[in-house]
Amino acid sequence: MKLVGERRALASAVFLFYCLMYMLNGYMGDPAMSKFAYAVGGVYGLAFFSLVAGYFWARWYSLGVGLYGVILAAVGFISGKLPDGSEGILMFVGGTHLAATLSLWGSAMAGPYDGQTAWREKFHMDDHAVQRLGRAVIRAGVSLPLVLAYALAPRPGSLIVSLALVALTGFGLRALLKLKTWGVLALGTAGFVLLALAGVDGLVTPALAGALLVSSAVPFAGPMARWLAVR
Repeated sequence: MKLVGERRALASAVFLFYCLMYMLNGYMGDPAMSKFAYAVGGVYGLAFFSLVAGYFWARWYSLGVGLYGVILAAVGFISGKLPDGSEGILMFVGGTHLAATLSLWGSAMAGPYDGQTAWREKFHMDDHAVQRLGRAVIRAGVSLPLVLAYALAPRPGSLIVSLALVALTGFGLRALLKLKTWGVLALGTAGFVLLALAGVDGLVTPALAGALLVSSAVPFAGPMARWLAVR
């Protein structure tokens, strides 16, 4: 099944829908959750805009955001603590995110994005390096809303630490897309901090986000070590 343009349109529509819903919720919903809602709305807005603009990393990032929604719905069902009437909402959330994810999956969809040769030549990337970067961006895309949920949702804790985690994850992802070494270090640092905080707080969200960020950074440890060895 090709239908590249149609699949891109479907995924873009899903991300635009959730961008608008989160922005509206930030404006009309609980003021205590407005920062989180606006931030996650921005995550979906970036997925929509990058897909339409055709950035080479857009498919990877959007796959991560789509998988976040699938995981969110799955965790909601597994937890078994659902308010009356929420099953239908979770099915809708999971189904739409799964549709967006499947629409972007496969080699046919890679062509307009990470399959382009110009950016590979610019960064001197072979197929193995492209796959490593792609997996890292997908994992970071999944973790970004989780980091925002932990850092910006109302809870006891240091505001400085929360803002530092958001900055490390956001700017680290941006630097990773530019193949900057400090981006890998930033994501890894944010991951280890989140794992430490999960051990203290006993929460699943920072544990999952931390594990994903660490797994994004670890594959680059070997190439970085070899590069330093020959300097």
